[in-house]
Amino acid sequence: PYQAIPGPRGPFGMGNLYNYLPGIGCYSWLRLHQAGQDKYEKYGAIVRETIVPGQDIVWLYDPKDIASLLNERDCPQRRSHLALAQYRKNRPEVYKTTGLLPTNGPEWWRIRAQVQKELSAPKSVRNFVRQVDGVTKEFLGFLQESSDGGAIDMLPMLTRLNLELTCLLTFGARLQSFSPQEQAPESRSTRLMDAAETTNSCILPTDQGLQLWRFLDTPSFRKLSQAQSYMEAVALELVEENVRNGSVGSSLISAYIRNPELDRSDVVGTAADLLLAGIDTTSYASAFLLYHIARNPEVQQKLHEEAKRVLPCTKDELSMDALRTDITYTRAVLKESLRLNPIAVGVGRILNQDAIFSGYFVPKGTTVVTQNMVACRLEQHFQQPLRFQPDRWLQHRSALNPYLVLPFGHGMRACIARRLAEQNMHILLLRLREYELVWSGTDDEMDVKTLLI
Repeated sequence: PYQAIPGPRGPFGMGNLYNYLPGIGCYSWLRLHQAGQDKYEKYGAIVRETIVPGQDIVWLYDPKDIASLLNERDCPQRRSHLALAQYRKNRPEVYKTTGLLPTNGPEWWRIRAQVQKELSAPKSVRNFVRQVDGVTKEFLGFLQESSDGGAIDMLPMLTRLNLELTCLLTFGARLQSFSPQEQAPESRSTRLMDAAETTNSCILPTDQGLQLWRFLDTPSFRKLSQAQSYMEAVALELVEENVRNGSVGSSLISAYIRNPELDRSDVVGTAADLLLAGIDTTSYASAFLLYHIARNPEVQQKLHEEAKRVLPCTKDELSMDALRTDITYTRAVLKESLRLNPIAVGVGRILNQDAIFSGYFVPKGTTVVTQNMVACRLEQHFQQPLRFQPDRWLQHRSALNPYLVLPFGHGMRACIARRLAEQNMHILLLRLREYELVWSGTDDEMDVKTLLI
């Protein structure tokens, strides 16, 4: 029975929220992977945790259970970005729905079905190769100018790259994020970067626990609202610019404006969602990708060799065909990086129907979250799981369970921009062929902050 699932309930069944409070508890919302590992060691491959009375999360670590959860096909629901949904409900003059991230049910599918058309087909995504390649080469020039022969903090640099790419592909607009003017603290680029980071940092604190923001103007909700207000203003401005230009461009928003199934509020909401996802999360993934390469010179050497076969001369244009067929090692490097450091610890769902996981009954309406990041670091799933070994994806791929590494989610609710994000990172790796990345930090494994489930 459901009540028999092991896990923390808190004293007298009052919930385990206290264990996430700073200075009191043993866990942290910013270290969910560590909390997940601890719960796995204490309770096993399925855990039922009561956060506050009436709010349970069932955590899944077994790939068979993960597959069972994610293969549900009836408009998968999730419980996430709740405060973002509230912010948008408070702005009916701008939004008719809460957007792709928080919305569930038929209204979510109405938007998703239209928006994904421009992003799901590999051929559509490859149409952006030349634009992405051009911006990536410009970015590497910017890095050279910025390095001064010393160490570089790559995360803010990569955030600028992904901001520039997101705005170019989404709106057909260049923000010139690498220019001295746009590096100023009050510039549009810097403020957008800050707004995306602030929004994502507020998601978990507002999603979990007592959710006092529903009744009070809490600091977290205020920060999220201010950040979203700025991102919304930029999205509105760039959407209107596309409208004034007659929506004749090749950008995603131009295509959405031309789509009679999407109204203006759908387009603005999608634009804001693409900004949020494209700026911060892809930068995080790219930063860990370069971190692993810098710490593994033999991997970097093999990457360079493949890149030089694909691009014999640095002045050569990167072809769409090469990206499709000739970069098997580059793909393996990205896959391995996302195995160790996925964008989120796992994938969340609200059950549409009763289910059985690891022999336990779990009722309809329960919030269930997969623990992919923890599962990917377990010896029973990967040999030497903490080692960065891209070759495992070339030599033993058929033996690896496909439901372990899911950095972009899975199924109908998978990230709509997955192909685009992967393509952008592949292009970055190929264009790094003339550069040597060196890690200047300590030998200790870098830990992470978890801002998303």
